[in-house]
Amino acid sequence: MRTSRRRPPVVPLLLCALAVLAARPDTQAAGPGSEAGVSAQVARLYREAAVATRQYEAGRREAVAQRAVARRAERLLHRERGQVAVLHADLGRIARAQYRTGGGLPLTAQLLLADGPDELMRGQRVFSQTDLAVSHAIGRSRRAEARLAAGEAKAEAARQAAEKQTARLTGLKKDIERKLEEARAELQGRADVQAAAGRCGGAVRLNQPRTRTRRAWVAPVERYELSAGFGRGGSRWAHRHTGQDFAVPIGTPVRAVGAGRVVKVSCGGAFGMEIVIRHSAGVYTQYAHLAAVAVEAGDKVPTGRWIAQSGTTGNSTGPHLHFEVRRTPEIDSVTNPVPWLARHGVKVR
Repeated sequence: MRTSRRRPPVVPLLLCALAVLAARPDTQAAGPGSEAGVSAQVARLYREAAVATRQYEAGRREAVAQRAVARRAERLLHRERGQVAVLHADLGRIARAQYRTGGGLPLTAQLLLADGPDELMRGQRVFSQTDLAVSHAIGRSRRAEARLAAGEAKAEAARQAAEKQTARLTGLKKDIERKLEEARAELQGRADVQAAAGRCGGAVRLNQPRTRTRRAWVAPVERYELSAGFGRGGSRWAHRHTGQDFAVPIGTPVRAVGAGRVVKVSCGGAFGMEIVIRHSAGVYTQYAHLAAVAVEAGDKVPTGRWIAQSGTTGNSTGPHLHFEVRRTPEIDSVTNPVPWLARHGVKVR
């Protein structure tokens, strides 16, 4: 499915944000058993699922980066291990040299065995130098071993943190998606009843997103896959397909492509639940096969306003939005929506 190009939010805030989203009630919704309550719940969960998906992807990318850091640390640790092995070998050579040369003899024995003062002084100097070399070698070895232990602990902590974060994000995302699927099924069930009766249940005023577009025209849905195109033949249409279909899940918010006034809200028939909006210069847009409507006839809507939620009512074989552009409110005046949107700065593909 087509995805938004917006960048994901900062990852460190994601767990708190998701926890709040998962628990937060919709204060403007009606009771949970009402149609308004179900519709508002789907809209809220839709937003939360989008946030969860973006956060999950950001967390997954961060986990990949963490694992890369761990791999780099492992390579450094490999070099550290080699250095420790070299230092241990040096200590072994020094110890063997001391054993062969008598560097470990006590001072009393050296006094007794020395042939004279000069030989004794030379022996003391050799002993002092050897002792200093041993001390330095031991110190280097201990410091290298400490760095090795610290590096191993850091690499392991990075791996564990990455795996833990990914697991928590996956769990939160799946929980929200499960709730959303259950709510979508209930929303569509209620919509089917209304469409069969030919009577809409009234507008459900959805909480609108805070962002406001400055563009005059937008696509009718934010994320989608194009399915049946304009003019396409098939057994489901009397002649040719009169609009462009956008494949989206049930409950996806449907936007007014431009500012205008709602001239029709109806249920039943081939289009199921549908909305028609009149725009400037006598252009009309239609949004069909909906699961819920959020406007009433006569409402003025700005560009990008959530006017409905997608569904699969009417003559529909699966969840999608059927979108038309017309020169009159009626179906016999349709034009191809894709090039029309392109002329107004909206590319859909």
